[in-house]
Amino acid sequence: MKIIRFLNEQGTVELAGYYNNDYYILEGDLFNYTRTNRKAVVKKLLAPLEPAAILCIGLNYKKHAEESNLPFPQWPVLFVKGNNALQHPDEPIVLPRYLRSDEVDYECELAVIIGKRCKNVTEENALDYVLGYTCANDVSARDWQLKRGGGQWCKGKFFDTFAPLGPCIVTTDEIKDPNTLEISTILNGERVQQGYTEDMIFNIPALVAFVSAGTTLEPGTVILTGTPQGVGMAANPARWLKAGDSVTISISGIGELTNTVVEETEPIYQ
Repeated sequence: MKIIRFLNEQGTVELAGYYNNDYYILEGDLFNYTRTNRKAVVKKLLAPLEPAAILCIGLNYKKHAEESNLPFPQWPVLFVKGNNALQHPDEPIVLPRYLRSDEVDYECELAVIIGKRCKNVTEENALDYVLGYTCANDVSARDWQLKRGGGQWCKGKFFDTFAPLGPCIVTTDEIKDPNTLEISTILNGERVQQGYTEDMIFNIPALVAFVSAGTTLEPGTVILTGTPQGVGMAANPARWLKAGDSVTISISGIGELTNTVVEETEPIYQ
C-alpha cells in the first residue's frame, strides 16, 4: 500500500492509504493503523513521516564510486543527518548563504523505513523489520563535506532542508525486492542521474544488518542507501544547484519527489 502524510482542510496532520482506487484515512499511527472508508482531503502533502533518525550510506553504487575515482568500500560508509534537514515534497531546498556554500549537489536515493524496533538483525531476516520505502534527496554541500569539514561529512550534509522525503511510503508487500528498482534525478527537465538499485555495493538486507549491528533501530528510522552515477560534482564542468532550479527524484514503484531551490535569506533565529 502507498501511505501519505498530509495536512487536511482543518490544518490537522493525518495519514491516508491508497486502496479501492483512492486515498482513505488511516486511524492510528504509521506502525499500527486501521483502515477507514473516509476519503482523504489533502490540503498539503508532507514528508511521509517524522524520522526517529536519518542514517545515510555513502559511496554505495559501483558506477558512482567509479565516477568518483574511489575504490569500493570494504564496509558501508555511514553518516547521519539531523531531523532539521527534513523537507516536505514541493517545499524548497535552501542554499546556505549565512555559512555559504556554492557547491550544493543533488543525490537521488532510495530510503528504507524501519517498521519495528530491532538490533543485530541478520541479512536473512532484515526485510522483516522494514515497513517500506520512499524517495529521498541526499542534498550535499560538497565544499563543506569534502574541503572544510575536517575530514568529516557532517556539516556538508546537515544543513536545513537537505533531506527531502516523499511523496509516499510504499510498503514491502508492494516492493518485494528493493534491489530491482530504477532510480533517477531530473534537473530542470533533464535526466541527470539514472541507475538501478541492483548496482548497489551493499544491498538493502546487508545495509539493515550492518546499521543495526550493536545498535538499536527504533521504528521510523530512515536509512538513505546511496546514490547512483551522475551527481553534479562528477559533471564536466561541475553542475551545482542554483536558485530557481527544480529537482525531481524518481523511483519506479514509488513515484516522484520534487523540490525547487531557493537562496537562504536572513536567519530567522538569532
